[in-house]
Amino acid sequence: MNNNNTFIDRIKRAPATEGLGDKSSFADMPGKTILQVLPALGSSGGVERGTIEIAGCINDIGWRSLVASNGGARVHQLARAGAEHFELPLHSKNPITMWLNVGRLVKLIKAEKIDLVHARSRAPAWSAYRACKKTGVPFITTFHGTYGARGELKRSYNRVMTKGERVIAISSFIAGHLKRIYGVAAERIRVIHRGVDIATFDPIKVSAERVVQLASAWRLEEGLPVVMLPGRLTRWKGQSIFIQAVARLGRKDIRCVLVGSDQGRSGYRKELEKQISKLDLDGVVRIVDNCDDMPAAYMLADVVISASTDPEAFGRIVTEAQALGRPIIAPDHGGARETIIDGQTGWLVEPGNEEQLAKAIGQALDLNKDVRQKMAESAMKNVRENFSKDSMCAKTLDVYREVFIERKKTTT
Repeated sequence: MNNNNTFIDRIKRAPATEGLGDKSSFADMPGKTILQVLPALGSSGGVERGTIEIAGCINDIGWRSLVASNGGARVHQLARAGAEHFELPLHSKNPITMWLNVGRLVKLIKAEKIDLVHARSRAPAWSAYRACKKTGVPFITTFHGTYGARGELKRSYNRVMTKGERVIAISSFIAGHLKRIYGVAAERIRVIHRGVDIATFDPIKVSAERVVQLASAWRLEEGLPVVMLPGRLTRWKGQSIFIQAVARLGRKDIRCVLVGSDQGRSGYRKELEKQISKLDLDGVVRIVDNCDDMPAAYMLADVVISASTDPEAFGRIVTEAQALGRPIIAPDHGGARETIIDGQTGWLVEPGNEEQLAKAIGQALDLNKDVRQKMAESAMKNVRENFSKDSMCAKTLDVYREVFIERKKTTT
């Protein structure tokens, strides 16, 4: 049993990754202007993060990068990425506002000489799709999730995300969903997995001081293994199943941390707290609010858990944990099937099966030093080779280039 590591000892070293590939491949297409549209930039979700990362990559190759949204706390990050922001009420699902947004986007496309529009969410996508129809500008989309496809009305609303000249799916799981539910032809789909920023999620960049500071803030005792489940407090993220698994494990010499805000779901948080008390886990399991230093949080953990009962479209927890060499356990569905090499970089367990989850946690905690190190190296290599931000950016820029080349062929 590996339970005597200090928080400082858990810091593993790993080589830095290389930067974005050959930018000269875009030299024959100078001066392109790309507009990304999304509802707002107030949260740290995958849509917002991906938009900012791609905005920076667009700027890096010498193109002009624009973003339109209702604004928010993360707008300043666009400026740091070299992008320009235009504030429009694209968050609104009001049909009148959405219709007015068509005209607003038409004006923006013409005034800024936009060459391509990339939509990342449904309400702004409907307005952008019609604006592109009016202006003749190429329109592409990124399908970030299943969006809930029950009922024809909901599917009709979602369908705008399939209308791009190219439809980017953030996993093969989502690509399959596009084909099965919406009948999107395979030749229009491009699978581009979400990328981890290796410059941030790099063990060598996470100081021991950051890890110790976080351990102190969370009141974690030195020398006890830490099992962490990151994710907002909502039922489908599986916190309750995780707590049951910890109870089944029957160990008091570990500390388990649920990291995430309840986002107003105080009732669910209280339900989890009652469950913890009922199972006599008050000294073992604790709930902490959002963490502003997730790289340090992952480095603090001996095991990272994803327990979602519904398939994750991608699941960035899984790749972020691997990027830092942490053993990861996740349900055997959705994006995790594509990002975990079962038995080599982590473990896949039956969704909702607390017995299997408990067994996997025990197995992860019992890894000896050599096996743990080998798994860490395999995990970091897996992410750096397959799921880096640079790879995501390069593949997205290639989609833009592909659309431009196809448009040029049809007009000559």
